[in-house]
Amino acid sequence: MAGPLQGVRVLEIASAAPAPFACMIFADLGADVVTVDRAPRPDREVRRPKSPLSRGRRSVVADLKSPEGVELVRALAARADVLVEGFRPGVMERLGLGPDDLFALNHGLVYARMTGYGQEGPMSARAGHDINYIAVAGALDPIGRAGERPLPPLNLVGDFGGGGMLLAVGVLAALYERELSGKGQVVDAAMVDGAALLTAFVHGVRAEGNWSENRGTNLLDSGAPFYDTYATSDGGHMAVGALERRFYQQLLVGLGLDAEPDLPAQMDRTRWPELRTRFGQVFATRSREEWTAVFADLDACVSPVLAPWEVADAEHTRKRAGFVDVGGVSQPAPAPRFSRTPADVPTPPRLPGEDTATVLADWKVSLPDVAPAEPAAVGAGGEERVVAP
Repeated sequence: MAGPLQGVRVLEIASAAPAPFACMIFADLGADVVTVDRAPRPDREVRRPKSPLSRGRRSVVADLKSPEGVELVRALAARADVLVEGFRPGVMERLGLGPDDLFALNHGLVYARMTGYGQEGPMSARAGHDINYIAVAGALDPIGRAGERPLPPLNLVGDFGGGGMLLAVGVLAALYERELSGKGQVVDAAMVDGAALLTAFVHGVRAEGNWSENRGTNLLDSGAPFYDTYATSDGGHMAVGALERRFYQQLLVGLGLDAEPDLPAQMDRTRWPELRTRFGQVFATRSREEWTAVFADLDACVSPVLAPWEVADAEHTRKRAGFVDVGGVSQPAPAPRFSRTPADVPTPPRLPGEDTATVLADWKVSLPDVAPAEPAAVGAGGEERVVAP
C-alpha cells in the first residue's frame, strides 16, 4: 500500500454507511484496514461486495457473541493504531470490548466511535437514520423550495459529511496528538454534531441579519434566480451560481439578455420571480450540451448538472483521472491528492473472512483457540452487506 497513512493499522468493526466511509478514506490513503465481519450464515449465498465503501480492506470473521470471537478482536486491537465501531452506546462495553477494556491492552489505541446521537444524552440510545439526525441538527429545515416541505439531500449530510468525514478528521487529529503524548483516546463522532457543524455558516449569516427563516427565499437555498437550476430543451439541467456582479453580467451575456432593457435588477428581490421566469424561458430553448458550449469560455459560474454515472466521462474528470475502476466498478478516485505519497488504486472489496489467515500472520496474532476462517463462497449477481451483530 502507498499513501500518507502507510503503516497505520485500522481495525474496523463492520457497520453501515458512515464508519465504512471513514475507513474507506483511511484505506485510500494507505492505512492497513482490517474489517471484522460476521461469518455468513451457511444457508445464505454470499456475493462479493461492489460498493466503494468496502474497497481497500482485508476481512476477518468473528462471532462477537462468542468468547473466541471477542478474544480475536482483543488480540487484533492490541496491535492496532485505530479501532472504529458504529454500534449504539454500551454495546461494545457489554461485549467486553469497550475503551477501558482495550486501553488496558493498548494504551496508544485511538478508539473511534460513530453514532447518530453521541455517547450520552437523552437521545443517545435511540434508533435513527440520516434524515432523523440532520432534522434535529437543524440541517434539514433550510433545504427545500419556498412553500414546500424540507427536502432530504440523500444521506450526504448526516452519514457522510457530518458522520464519516468528521470521524476521519477526529481520528487523524487523535493520531497526531498521540505523537506528542504517546496515549490514545476516544473519538466520539456523532452525526448530529457533525451535521450541526456543517450549518455553522448559516448561524453566522443569520446573526448578521442576512438570513430569512422562510425556506427557499435566501441567496443559497434556491431563493435567488441567479443561484438555481434550470431545465434545458432536452430534459437536462444547468446549474447557475452567478452571485457576484461580474459573474452575473457574464450570465446575462451567455443568455443573450445583457441588452434587454426591462430586465429586473439582480438584487431587486421583489422582481426575482419575474427574473427566474425569464431565465427559465431562455434556458429551455437549447439543450444541456449546447448551453455547456455557450458557457465554456464565459466566467459565469454556469455548469451542466451531471448524473453521478456521467461524471467519469466528463473531460475535466478524465484529465484529472478523477475516477478509477475497482473490480469492474467505476467510482471516485481517492482524494485528496498528495505530491510525495500518492495513493494507489484501491483494491476490490473482499469476501467475509477471505484474509483471516494472512491478517493474523501479518499482525503477528497467534491464538490457539481461534482457527482461521474459510472464506465465504462467491455467489453470482449483486452485493450483500455483511455486518457485525
